[in-house]
Amino acid sequence: MKSVRRPVVALSTMAILVAIQAVADPTGLLALVGWPGAALRVDLGLWPLAPYVVFVPVLLGVTWWATLRAGDRFWTHTAGLTLAVLLAQAAACLAMTWDVATAVWAAGFVAAKAVPAALIVAGFTRWFGGARARSTFSAGSVWPPAVLFAGIAPLVAGLWWTGAAYAPGIPVARADHGALVMIVAVALLAGATALCLRWMRTRVPGVLGGWLAALIAGGIVGLVQAAVGFVVDGGPSGDVWPLMVAYVAVADGLAFGACVGWVVGLGALATDRVLASSSARTPLLVAASVAVVALGAALLVPAFGAGSAASASSAAPAGFLRADGEIITDGKGNQVLLRGVNVNQLVDFYQPQPDVPATRPLTEDDYADMAEQGFNVVRLNLSWSALEPERGTLDPAYVEQITDAVDWAKQHGIYTVLDMHQDSWWNGPTEEGTACRPGTDPMWGYDGAPAWATITDGAPRCQFMGRDISPAGNRAFQHFYFDTDGVQSALARSWGELAGIFADEPMVAGFDLLNEPGFGQTAPVTTSHQLGRFYDRAIQEIRAAGAPQIVFFEPSILWSGLGFDSGPTPGFTDDSNIVFSPHLYAESITMDRDLGIPPIVSLERQFTLAERVAAEYGAPLWSGEYGYWGEDDDVLQRLNRYADAEDAHILGSAYWVWKQACGDPQNGIGPVGNALMMQDCATGGDAPPKADLLEILSRAYPRFSPGVLTSLDADGARVEFAGTTPERVCGLEVWIPGTVEPELETAGITDVETVAVPGGWSVTGCAEGDYSLATAP
Repeated sequence: MKSVRRPVVALSTMAILVAIQAVADPTGLLALVGWPGAALRVDLGLWPLAPYVVFVPVLLGVTWWATLRAGDRFWTHTAGLTLAVLLAQAAACLAMTWDVATAVWAAGFVAAKAVPAALIVAGFTRWFGGARARSTFSAGSVWPPAVLFAGIAPLVAGLWWTGAAYAPGIPVARADHGALVMIVAVALLAGATALCLRWMRTRVPGVLGGWLAALIAGGIVGLVQAAVGFVVDGGPSGDVWPLMVAYVAVADGLAFGACVGWVVGLGALATDRVLASSSARTPLLVAASVAVVALGAALLVPAFGAGSAASASSAAPAGFLRADGEIITDGKGNQVLLRGVNVNQLVDFYQPQPDVPATRPLTEDDYADMAEQGFNVVRLNLSWSALEPERGTLDPAYVEQITDAVDWAKQHGIYTVLDMHQDSWWNGPTEEGTACRPGTDPMWGYDGAPAWATITDGAPRCQFMGRDISPAGNRAFQHFYFDTDGVQSALARSWGELAGIFADEPMVAGFDLLNEPGFGQTAPVTTSHQLGRFYDRAIQEIRAAGAPQIVFFEPSILWSGLGFDSGPTPGFTDDSNIVFSPHLYAESITMDRDLGIPPIVSLERQFTLAERVAAEYGAPLWSGEYGYWGEDDDVLQRLNRYADAEDAHILGSAYWVWKQACGDPQNGIGPVGNALMMQDCATGGDAPPKADLLEILSRAYPRFSPGVLTSLDADGARVEFAGTTPERVCGLEVWIPGTVEPELETAGITDVETVAVPGGWSVTGCAEGDYSLATAP
């Protein structure tokens, strides 16, 4: 009989490690089990308790079992302990959501924590666990369980192998990526599993041996996927994206092996028993038959399910913008490019200096000035705290300010995207007397939710590496995601009421439901499953209010910080009038720039990744924010690169930001209010605008293009673009800046008119078939 010394050492080491991490981690995000300093709530069901009453018991239970069965060898023990962490994560996420697909996929998000923890515990156990008995066992059956495991992969793929990391051509066991890549992935998984079974089952007997073989096989397939991705996804482009692909792919593979690998363990045992009493070929034939049936079902299910999504965009009234496949259109046969700026002058910011206003007044003159730059959209930042300071009632004075802004924009031919803005959840600062944990610092407030919707349970309002990681802010977001006290329901209802006010206004392009949503305490449960749940509820409220406009939806703040993220779960809504709207801040506010390391995602690559994710939603792409490159000498160079990439991808976006007051907490305390239109902090008046940036931003572009644009390149007043339309459409409208009337070279375009407008020229015309326009050199 085996000694229990090794399991006791492993269990004790794991428990101590969990406790040390909980105490040492100031945010509750970096540890296996975090403790953010908030009061423990036992009145809200299982979700607040899951990390403690589900994660920890599963972790310790599997740690004991893995050590008993696989603890005599360091590497098998490490694999078993990694399995323990991944299964604990899956179990805790399942307890929070009761959604199996989300829970098992979420297991991969702790891979970066699981492997180091496993190495530490396995190392301590090796040195302090006493004598080891390294037994050797028969490998038994290999191919039947391997084929079975690989064959069912496409049927249970769920959320695995989705997102920005998986470029076309990377082998993934998903039918929606194409039959060829799916079959290749299944073959790779079968081969890797068979190889790992031969090694693992001679060292670890029983179900666990097969399970760990599946775990390692999943990781090996992830490495192969990363290697293929290095080739098909452009390799390094001045960034470390190939390493991110490797991490994501390996994490997905480990999670798949951890959560589905029991099939291999049980299949191997069952096959061994069958082999002992029947033909040696029978198990392989059975496994192969199951695999063929599974592959066939995986190919047929998506085909039968295609076309079932609702089409809200087709019901949008005439004159309203709408999502149409990969592009935004006007419903009259024209593709629409929305290019403009963010306006933060209605935001209810925290005011760090009582005598210095946090915002600048918003007037019609702002819109006249924006129109002179050729902008045709404003992302109007709003604050829930100002919109609904008292629960259940929209503030009429604030609604009037919003209405005035929409009307001014309309008068100048500018669309409005209403954006429910927030930064770090609400505008409260660190309370006086708060003791920030080591590694965190007191912080200003920013903007967002009203006080009645802010539930922190006493977690400290202290920031870690910036405003968006704060125990109090993360806790408030967690309560929002799980609808504590109906907070999430309240915002969804408020969206319905606000959208209803503008339901008949076609110059309101749409509604951006929540700016850069925080990750709470349990990503990706929060940033994918729960965020998608909120979006769906808000969309339903908006449609119930009769508002047909586009709904813009964002991934979490992680996209702005990393250059990619998972986003809300695909299929979160059956409404098709939606636009994916990440903030493309690569090489700007992403954490790599703060840390002084190479970019995680290059400025150019971010467009491809965003388009890849938008395609998974079947939605167009529009970036709600970009810019903010600071005051470095290379700001112009970066903006020019962004402009070139934006044109190459034929996209629209909104620059951050039009004006920024000296008292804006995002501005800090400096000599100027740092934006396109500058403020002199000494006088409170205007400072010279950033003319060099405006020159790039106001470059020529086609606002409305018959059919679909196929190419675009512009620099100042020079523009070249091409498109195609199946029928004659007379909606062409092109903005060209400057005082000199442009000379045009056109093909396939008739009835061309050039009219002087403030700041430049408007070119209109009709097009049919393939067409092109270029300004003469």
